[in-house]
Amino acid sequence: MRSEKRGTGRVRGPVRVALLHGLLALAAPVQAQGAPTLNGGDTAWMLTATMLVLLMTIPGLALFYGGMVRAKNLLSVLMQCFAITALVSVLWLLYGYSLAFSTAGMQAGAVNLHSIVGALDRALLAGLKPDSLYNTVPESVFVMFQLTFAIITPALIVGAFAERMKFSALLWFSGLWLTVVYLPMAHMVWSGPGSLLGDLGVLDFAGGTVVHINAGIAGLVACLVIGKRRGYPATPMPPHNLGYTVVGGSLLWLGWFGFNAGSAVAANGSAGMAMLVTQIATAGAALGWMAVEWALHGRPSVLGIVSGAVAGLVAVTPAAGTAGPGGALLLGIAAGVACFFTATRLKRRLGYDDSLDVFGVHAVAGILGGLLTGPLASPALGGFDAAVASPLAQLWVQAKGVGFTIAWSAVLSLVLLKLVDWTVGLRVSEEQEQVGLDLSLHEERGYNL
Repeated sequence: MRSEKRGTGRVRGPVRVALLHGLLALAAPVQAQGAPTLNGGDTAWMLTATMLVLLMTIPGLALFYGGMVRAKNLLSVLMQCFAITALVSVLWLLYGYSLAFSTAGMQAGAVNLHSIVGALDRALLAGLKPDSLYNTVPESVFVMFQLTFAIITPALIVGAFAERMKFSALLWFSGLWLTVVYLPMAHMVWSGPGSLLGDLGVLDFAGGTVVHINAGIAGLVACLVIGKRRGYPATPMPPHNLGYTVVGGSLLWLGWFGFNAGSAVAANGSAGMAMLVTQIATAGAALGWMAVEWALHGRPSVLGIVSGAVAGLVAVTPAAGTAGPGGALLLGIAAGVACFFTATRLKRRLGYDDSLDVFGVHAVAGILGGLLTGPLASPALGGFDAAVASPLAQLWVQAKGVGFTIAWSAVLSLVLLKLVDWTVGLRVSEEQEQVGLDLSLHEERGYNL
């Protein structure tokens, strides 16, 4: 009896295994087309990338900017970056993620309110659960990853009006700008089918339009509205600690791998290539800025090479998912050279006081990278987007996206700055500016000598 049962079992085992494999094979196409499944490798990478992008603001950008201002304003810049990080985090929870990434009411090819800004169905992160997924990663990780982008974008603008804006005005402007300018722009580019610029075919892998052109144009408008620093340009205002700036710039370079490679939202070949082209473009831009400065001024500067590196990071951001290594090198060199002239010659000639060159680096490199993303994505030019059959046609699409972003940011930023100036006032008093914002606004000193 026992032997018969064992014998029968031996016959049924292979049959069961065969039936199980058959059922799995039939179910595989259905599963592939159905709900996404969690991928541990993708999740681990996105957790890492998220921390890298947050590192870009605190302490990266804070130190980068802090070293370039005068000693009496060091703490004010650090405080502004830190406060923006906290403020945006709360606003992102309340409504930011929803306005940026809600897909309610969106229809591919249709232009309506929700092709410009998301609905409020995800306010307070409604519906978010531990097992909610975005592609192959927990949606909570995607929420946090995109939050780090929302944090650094208004923080970038700080450099344009450094050393002269009220802290209360900064908080109001940053919160309003995030709501009115950044969130709709993120939605129009990244929220999927039915988004205004996404449906137009604009390519922006990691934020050339959403982050850098957006912030750079807002910075230019802000420095024009608030006016020049007292004594500028006659009074020398050199950076007080370039060591901080180099450390901050290095942290930006490191964190940018999360910014660009993380935008693949997966641990795959696209992320790997994005990381490689980011490194190449940044190196090319640093050398490009250094070379032209050396040729014209007779010496290479530390501030110059670090600024050039940031220009390369900015320029490659929209192209990181589609450009090849050769294209990235050319893009980086072009960005380094172009931003050298806009941050030095152009600023002096036109006379605006963009304190830390937010427009000269972020807007200019963002525009250059945004325009050239189309041609560099073409396989004919070494890129990796098979949909770009005509580089010239895609260049025109990119130009429309860049032009729209410039107009969007310029007009709305101007309105918000005027509103804040009319209510709480934008600028500190002449005495406060003379004493320095560290002491006059925060009653603290960066250095106790």
